[in-house]
Order: sequence, then structure tokens, then C-alpha cells
Amino acid sequence: MTKRQGMSSNRPYMLRAMYDWINDNDMSPYLLVNARMPGVRVPASAVADGQVVLNVAARAVGALDLGNEWIRFDARFGGVSHHIEVPIGALLAVYAKESGQGMMFPAEEQSADEALVADAADTGAESDEGKPPPKRGSHLRVVK
Repeated sequence: MTKRQGMSSNRPYMLRAMYDWINDNDMSPYLLVNARMPGVRVPASAVADGQVVLNVAARAVGALDLGNEWIRFDARFGGVSHHIEVPIGALLAVYAKESGQGMMFPAEEQSADEALVADAADTGAESDEGKPPPKRGSHLRVVK
């Protein structure tokens, strides 16, 4: 998708329309975000394969702002409150958790400089303040 001279991105408008449509159908709106984009501020523990899924249902977040440049809200991850910030260009999809219906957006390309900054910033995600990742048991078990 190329940006026409003088035209702003339609991504924030489509996001707000889909968010309203999902809510009007009594479903839970979720966002798929490219966590490697510069400016993305999410807990590092929520990031998997450079992406993060965010529940933005009204009951799950506070102070939700679906702006033209940024998506901002407060949410709890593992019982800890976090302020989440996502540049609109990092949004990959908005969909209903219950049905999977929604809309995908083309990935915005990063310049080489932005990619280097993102890699140096460790995916732009918040650190968990030096806490080691939680230990998880093996999913394999011996069957006799």
C-alpha cells in the first residue's frame, strides 16, 4: 500500500471502525502488534516471535486511546500494571477473539536504520526489571 501525496494513513480509522464493530457484536477486540517496531512499549514477557497479542476489550484495559499516531492504554500482565504504547504502524491486525473475524494490515517496512535501532533496543519491549523468565516444566512426559 503506497501513501498518496497529502493523504494520511487509513489504518487508525479502520482500527476504530473494527474496534466498534467487534464491541457492537459483544465480542472481545484483540490487536496483533509487531513488537520489533521502534516505539512499541509492551512487557517483554508478552512478546513471542517478535509479535504480541493485546486484549483491548473495555473490561481489560484502562484509559484506551486509539489515536491517529499511537495506541495507548493501561493493562495488567501477570497481575502487574503496565502502560502500553504502540505506534499505529506496528499494528498488524485487529480481530474478535471469539470468532477470529477482523482485519489484517500490511506490515510497514522499516528503514535499515530503524531496524538497527529496534534490534539494539531489544525489540522495544519493557524489561521485567532483571527478573529471570519463569521456569516452565517440559511439555514432554514419559508414558509407560
